[in-house]
Amino acid sequence: MDLLDNIAVLIHDAKLDIAMHMTKSLAPYDITPEQAFIIVLLNERDGLSQGEIAYALRKDKSSITRMIVSLETKGIMHRITNSYDRRYFKVSLTDKGKSLATNVIPCISGTIDVLETGFSLEEMNELRRLLIKMRDNMKNDLRTPNS
Repeated sequence: MDLLDNIAVLIHDAKLDIAMHMTKSLAPYDITPEQAFIIVLLNERDGLSQGEIAYALRKDKSSITRMIVSLETKGIMHRITNSYDRRYFKVSLTDKGKSLATNVIPCISGTIDVLETGFSLEEMNELRRLLIKMRDNMKNDLRTPNS
């Protein structure tokens, strides 16, 4: 098999194309796809901690912190500090952020629509099942010592 037809390369290429599509559709709003996912997540579950956001989006806390600071600077979200522990805070969308979410959600949906074009519901369910299986294989291998 040709190395460039390897499943890992194909998945990586698809990921890059998805990111480019989303970047282009989000450009008018001056946010990245990663920032868009934080906005959508907070639109669904406002008041999450940095750790909860990182866990939900499978990102490290330091990159989430940078994105939160950037979005806070743009007036899209704000941090609410815990009165008992000033190191702990919840993140909440501002009115501007809530308004932006109504524009961001269709951008993400549009990318998903392009991805699913030409696939039947059964094919999408099978693809989802197979990708989850691959992801689980990788997670299990990473947990195995000396792998």
